[in-house]
Amino acid sequence: MPDTGTVSSNVDQNVVLRGERELVERATPLFAGAREEFVCAAAHPRTWALPGAREQIVAARRGHPDVKAYKLYGSEALADDSAVRLLTDLAGRGPRVRILDGPIPHETIVVDRRVAVIAGPLASGEREFTVVRTPAVVAGILALFWSTWRAATEVSELTAPAPALGEQSRDILALLAEGMKDEAACRRLGISLRTYRRRVAELMELLDAESRFQAGLRARSLGLVP
Repeated sequence: MPDTGTVSSNVDQNVVLRGERELVERATPLFAGAREEFVCAAAHPRTWALPGAREQIVAARRGHPDVKAYKLYGSEALADDSAVRLLTDLAGRGPRVRILDGPIPHETIVVDRRVAVIAGPLASGEREFTVVRTPAVVAGILALFWSTWRAATEVSELTAPAPALGEQSRDILALLAEGMKDEAACRRLGISLRTYRRRVAELMELLDAESRFQAGLRARSLGLVP
């Protein structure tokens, strides 16, 4: 099998690595070789089942602090207090960290916009990882990543202290999180449309949210709504 840690300018090849142990052994040199950009989309910061796998990959990248790093995680990470602390600490050390409102569609890593590693589904206790070097495919994977990134929220916006809110405000946030239409929400709460929209605008400002989506997401992350 070709060495995944090197790049050939005249060979286009995709390589399948079986299991996390092989990924760490064969692809760590690739991660260590990042010079410009490192992007990662994962369901959870502890997505690795192999003990020490994450630590080895992180250690491999420490030699290049100027590399721009972007980490995207699914909303399930917010349900794990230790994961939230880990992500907050990570964001404080340089990488941009965002949380998607929902699961990550595909776990992947892209190095320097030239090589991608795509994780397959878990089967028989392990996953396969495909190392992709085909430029058009890598570009497509990156386009999907950035599209998903733009729909996500900075972890710092989701982990700030929760404001004190009354019962009606919490009810409004719960309806926003459900995506309920304004008219239906007004009927549920027994208030006018004008009052409802005014309260929504106030809550968005209070939560420092640029959209109703962000307000609902942050409300969930802070435990203000179920």
